[in-house]
Amino acid sequence: MINRRIAAFVATAGIVLAACSSGGTTPAPTTAPTTGGSPAAGKCVVGVSWNNFQQPRWAAHDEPNLKKTVEAGGGSYISADANLSAEQQLTDVDTLISKGAKVLILLAQDNKAILPALKKASDAGVPVIAYDRLIEDPGILYITFDNVLVGKAEADAVIKKVPKGNYVLIKGDPGDPNASTFLPSGWDQAGLKDKVASGDIVLLNGPDGTFTDAWKTEKAQTNMEAIIDKAVADGKKIDAILAENDSTALGVVGALTAKSYGFPPLSGQDGDPANLNNVALGKQYVDVFKNANELGKTAGAAALALCAGGKMADLKLPDGLIDASVAPLAGLSAKDFVTPGKVTVKSFILQPTPLTADTLDKAIAAGQITKADLCKGVDAATAPAACK
Repeated sequence: MINRRIAAFVATAGIVLAACSSGGTTPAPTTAPTTGGSPAAGKCVVGVSWNNFQQPRWAAHDEPNLKKTVEAGGGSYISADANLSAEQQLTDVDTLISKGAKVLILLAQDNKAILPALKKASDAGVPVIAYDRLIEDPGILYITFDNVLVGKAEADAVIKKVPKGNYVLIKGDPGDPNASTFLPSGWDQAGLKDKVASGDIVLLNGPDGTFTDAWKTEKAQTNMEAIIDKAVADGKKIDAILAENDSTALGVVGALTAKSYGFPPLSGQDGDPANLNNVALGKQYVDVFKNANELGKTAGAAALALCAGGKMADLKLPDGLIDASVAPLAGLSAKDFVTPGKVTVKSFILQPTPLTADTLDKAIAAGQITKADLCKGVDAATAPAACK
């Protein structure tokens, strides 16, 4: 359902916008986005560059809510998929600008390789939103979830379950600050570093863990299989695994299955359907759910405001646009965020929700997954409450 919730968001520009309500979700598109034809003249054209549209959540949740919010506010949506190519993403940005984009939303494949695109956007007078992946440039608006808190929630759950033992750390892409900085910082806030120092936790694959190029599931599986083989050869048991996101967690489950190892407590994040099903099956212990429906709405509303002449320092989301569970403060305002490189950017930072078998009903209630998909293959005798 569409309702009027962005009125006054861009009141200084004299424009009344509309946004989608916080309830329900929009069905996933059947194909990956393309740049498409030229939008109608005079519209607020929002151009989105996806680094890789194949990851399940982009198509199922982020993109439909972003697009719906833009179109409900009278704007036009165009997009492109770089398919994991930093070079292609630069070309895509050129194309989006040439097609009339007045605001760019970038999910960067490489946060350094994308910098020339920011220069072109700035020269063209096009503001840029960094979507769910940091770009260290003071001129961007950064929209994401609290990724330090995501890491903390992952480690909190696993460490509570396994306070002592042998751990494996499976990280994401080494070029992504989420993988190298924010999530590990959250792990340490949950006590990982202190427990390693005390000897309660031993890191089988070293203090830096194992990175996963491009967050690829198959790469994570290959890496995890090698870690299992070494642990077995050394006579050491794997007691718990911290995987930074759901695609790497799927690779870990694939490796554990292939090696007939059993399923030590395992973390992940994103709330991808296959992973939520794995939580119900007992193959993954915690999945930190980032309500991508709300992130998409936030980006769409912010893009409309920027298009209407709003300043990044003054942006404020209207009451009722974003679900209170991810944005508990009335009227979410852009705040300063200091990057690892000590660059200050304006940002909207939403809050994640950790889900274990006991709380999977929250994913159903949010429209992230159906009960049928969540409970597929689950043994009725051991099923979590959400599957009964």
